[in-house]
Amino acid sequence: MKQKILLLETLAEEAMEILLAANSYEVIFAFNEEVLQAAIEEGNIQAIITRGKGQVRANLMDQIPSLQLIARAGVGLDNIDVDEASKRKIKVVNAPNSNANTIAEHTISLILNLQRNMYTAFSMVKEGRWKDRGNYVGDEVHGKTLGILGMGNIGKKVAKIAEALGVKVCYWSAFKEDVPYPILSLQEVLNNSDIISLHLPLTSETENLINSEALAQMKKGALLINTARGKIIDQKALNEALESGKLGGFAADVLAVEPPEADEPLIKHPNTLITAHVGSLTKTTYTQMCTMTVENTLAILNRKESSPNCIFNRKALGI
Repeated sequence: MKQKILLLETLAEEAMEILLAANSYEVIFAFNEEVLQAAIEEGNIQAIITRGKGQVRANLMDQIPSLQLIARAGVGLDNIDVDEASKRKIKVVNAPNSNANTIAEHTISLILNLQRNMYTAFSMVKEGRWKDRGNYVGDEVHGKTLGILGMGNIGKKVAKIAEALGVKVCYWSAFKEDVPYPILSLQEVLNNSDIISLHLPLTSETENLINSEALAQMKKGALLINTARGKIIDQKALNEALESGKLGGFAADVLAVEPPEADEPLIKHPNTLITAHVGSLTKTTYTQMCTMTVENTLAILNRKESSPNCIFNRKALGI
């Protein structure tokens, strides 16, 4: 019986070609519960590959004693219980740094569109309201202060682009990074920034980091940008800050609940711009994330050399 790779979600066509060409493995397209359970019953599953929706928790690991590897075609690992996998000596693979360029671009796009009120400007022309230009209100980012929370790969790229636009950058992070920007306390960044951009992983420490207290510390009229994880922000407190006018605007690619409820007030608020978690879905990045993940999965299973740092829980496994 061939060893099996369980696929919980679709991948880029180029990645699928690589995966299906690996004749020593049988690929199971477990996109629904019925197929998943049938594959589990048949056994001999060596690896699971997922993207952002397929959940890999302890209950699934319990059912697959042969599991050696869990791979996420992306960067964030919210949908995988990494601690549980580490306890079971299961390797967790992701695609580090694969989406840094596109998320940085998406972040800057949101900042510019929100700061310059571009959505309203576009709508005026499309709706035949050219004469309303006299009521247009927007501003430039040049000379503003951008506070970055989390100076990792994405944060660094956002800072570099922003700096080129004449923006002053400061940051708060768990560690001091080798960057030419001042590291400040969280409170100092919140107090001093015209724009706050989030680039943090979702952990027990960062969940609801931006709550009513943090929002109260921000400048009146400041802008908040989130292309990281929705649950870093307390959405109830966020909506209250928008309604009161404390927060000037909010732009995001992520929300605490995705897709949002139909009555989610943030969606229709006049001072918000929200995209449907599409920041990494450019053709270049999506293909790169998927192919990198598949190539590393096959390399590790076949005991060949894989990309550096692709095994996220390497330290926990002692390898």
